Amino acid sequence: MRRTDPQGHGPVRFGPPLPEDGLPVLPELSAVLAAAASRGDHEPVGGGPALREAACGYWDRRGLHCAPDRAAAGPGAPSLLLALTAALGGDVLVPRPCAAWWAPYARLLGRPAFHVPTPPESGGVPDPYALLETVRRVRAEGGDPRLLVLSVADDPTATVAPPELLHETVEAAQGEGLHLVSDETWRDTLHDPHDTVLLSPAEMLPDRVTVVTDLAGSLLPPGWPAAVARFPAGEDGDGLHARVLDVLTALDARVAAPVAAAAGYALAEPAPVTERVAATVRLHAHVAAAAHSAVAAGALSRPPRAGRHLYVDLAPLRPALTAHGVGDAQELEDFLSARLGMPAPGGHRFGDDLEAPRVRLSTGALLPASDPERAECLTSPAPSELPHVRRALLRLKSVFDELRDEAQRWEPPR
Repeated sequence: MRRTDPQGHGPVRFGPPLPEDGLPVLPELSAVLAAAASRGDHEPVGGGPALREAACGYWDRRGLHCAPDRAAAGPGAPSLLLALTAALGGDVLVPRPCAAWWAPYARLLGRPAFHVPTPPESGGVPDPYALLETVRRVRAEGGDPRLLVLSVADDPTATVAPPELLHETVEAAQGEGLHLVSDETWRDTLHDPHDTVLLSPAEMLPDRVTVVTDLAGSLLPPGWPAAVARFPAGEDGDGLHARVLDVLTALDARVAAPVAAAAGYALAEPAPVTERVAATVRLHAHVAAAAHSAVAAGALSRPPRAGRHLYVDLAPLRPALTAHGVGDAQELEDFLSARLGMPAPGGHRFGDDLEAPRVRLSTGALLPASDPERAECLTSPAPSELPHVRRALLRLKSVFDELRDEAQRWEPPR
């Protein structure tokens, strides 16, 4: 991870991407893409009928009925969020912390993005009382908050918001007339789906929630950009859908035909896809739990419940960090990335305060580099015991153990 350039390139250019799965491409997906490789065209703006119907089937299986004329596809979730932000107008509200790619699209359009604190138990969904206070303050200062972006299965914190919190936040947003965009990229990556309840805001507020899913979250490789959006029912949804298509047209944001073929196949969820998704989730859940144990002795981290990452607060290790010349999240990012030999983007990239010593660590970076070793990880009942993964976890533990021991030595006497 390169440091933010002080000459003015800013944090977006050097920001962290979505956490990758670190695995070989599913052969069946490669075959579908290869079969469509002779098609040199793009899908229509918003996606062709087959792709939109596949997306509707995907949502129907999750209890979110959708008609094809209320769905749209784009070359990645960022293009869809940019189009939604432009179409809705007004100021944008996001949780703190939040996915690194959410706020830049508001700023790109000249719209303020206001960060709202999240409760202690989970990220991705703002505290309802903090949301009401933020809306009141923004309006008192002449702002016009219209859009709240949230995520029940969250990047960066890897937590899943409890239904009761989500319900209170959705009610607060509805009372203030906000439109919600629910980023559900990670909804299919729950580490323990039998012990974790995930509800979509669209189930609670069907006429004011647009769902966005980046297929790179669980269904497609990160280099095959495709995402889908589900628009709400009613006249408001009609107008919003039309305005979003206008923006996508202006951007010429279309999905390449071969990628659309692979996306349609993946959204239909045939057996090879569901088996790979299940195996990938098991692998990353196992590695995330091991990584959490490795850092938890000295640092703070909520247990990861979804995705391929964990969010770590190194505040208890601040005396050791200060001794190493680490004073903010950017310096912590540089320090840990070098020590660990893997990207450790600082919390400031996710909207946290620069002074807060927090980082996001990705489990994909702990997996081996070669495809045969990665394939072995998928089938192993104990991937953390495989040589490469074990070495990476031991290095992680060693770095955090050293910092903990140094912090204890540097602590002032009580």
